[in-house]
Amino acid sequence: MQYISTRDSSQTPFSFCDILLAGLAADGGLYLPVEYPVLNDAQLTKWRSVLEQEGYHALAAEVLELFVDDIPKNDLKGICARAYNTPKFAHEDIVPVSQLEEGIFIAHLSEGPTAAFKDMAMQLLGELFEYELERRQDTLTIVGATSGDTGSSAEYAMRGRDGIRVFMLTPKDRMTPFQQAQMFGLDDPNIFNIALDGMFDDCQDVVKAISADADFKREHRIGAVNSINWARLMAQVVYYISTWIRTTDSNDEKVSFCVPTGNFGDICAGHIARQMGLPIDRLIVATNENDVLDEFFKTGDYRVRSSADTFVTSSPSMDISRASNFERFVFDALGRDADRVSELFGEKVKTGGFDLSADDVFPTLADRYGFMSGKSTHADRVQTIRDCSEKNGVLIDPHTADGVKVARDVRHQVDTPIVCLETALPVKFAETINEAIGKDPEIPSRFAEIMDADRFVVDMPNDAEAVKKYIAENATV
Repeated sequence: MQYISTRDSSQTPFSFCDILLAGLAADGGLYLPVEYPVLNDAQLTKWRSVLEQEGYHALAAEVLELFVDDIPKNDLKGICARAYNTPKFAHEDIVPVSQLEEGIFIAHLSEGPTAAFKDMAMQLLGELFEYELERRQDTLTIVGATSGDTGSSAEYAMRGRDGIRVFMLTPKDRMTPFQQAQMFGLDDPNIFNIALDGMFDDCQDVVKAISADADFKREHRIGAVNSINWARLMAQVVYYISTWIRTTDSNDEKVSFCVPTGNFGDICAGHIARQMGLPIDRLIVATNENDVLDEFFKTGDYRVRSSADTFVTSSPSMDISRASNFERFVFDALGRDADRVSELFGEKVKTGGFDLSADDVFPTLADRYGFMSGKSTHADRVQTIRDCSEKNGVLIDPHTADGVKVARDVRHQVDTPIVCLETALPVKFAETINEAIGKDPEIPSRFAEIMDADRFVVDMPNDAEAVKKYIAENATV
């Protein structure tokens, strides 16, 4: 299995372990497999047995073998066993699935150490990084951006690991108190929290600017844990497969997925799984008030917004107006035309976006790739949280509520069961939960002391050069 950049017309191939440590391609593009593995009936049948008899970690190892040929199979099995186990994850299924109501299910992706779906990829990424760095006798400086949950998931996955430093950028005062406490409460010598004066998109732009500085990237061994890193999406493909298995009885049954998203990473993994041949009917994009993706799938116009025009909402992890992983999908949709993708994302996105409404490809997106979309507002998510609590006896977080709201909106248009991907536990969003049900969510015992911890964070301006200087000054742990 080899990988290419979405912006490289020469299609220069790279191995998995090379792109694992590189993150973003040197040309600014994102890595994808030269071609997706193709699943068959026998493989799906085997995976049903593997999941039932051996568990999630064994299924993960089997899926990873399709994408990774430069790590021995037994080593991959060990990596997955260390990443996915109890008590690291609170439920023995790792990703349990439950029925919310007729035709709608929830895949519980928040059983990990930071109570967010990001743990599903980060725990694997931590094991892969440590394995490959030890094999190469090398070090890695991780520079990432978070709108809420990526940061804490990454830091909990990387803390204490030899040869790894983490510099995580957050939008100053834009995360919930619990999310800030999870990150800023870590007092580890290899963890550095930076509160940037701006929105998440500004943080992401700084990370991309640092990655684009080839000399700085090489000197400081810069890598990425954001969903620009292919390994994140590879890990997420696994739970689409496990969830499909847990919600079907036979291989001829299809399911649909409704995914709350801002950066298009979570649902991009679903797109990849569907391209591989997993029996997925619809992929339903659920946005909040920052509805760039909903607007595109309805009109063909990908109209990015500035930080000033990005709404601050009660589902803050989705307060994103430039979806990095969208480039991967457009690359596929445009027949993997790297020159055109380079123009769209390397040039036009910087000046406001692009419009594919007149392109022959746009009318085919629903049939070829299964995409639908919808949006949710603050009033919608509060009402959905209240309704699920009162009628279904289930308490969900605001992002998951965005997904449930959209799933309910489109239910009559979809012929298959819809699985809503859970984003986080409600404890992370106490203010909105209280507004919805009149009381704060219960705090799981493992997080009982988190709000009382000291804070370790540095405030910085929205300036890539200033961040680079800080990284250079803290080059040695």
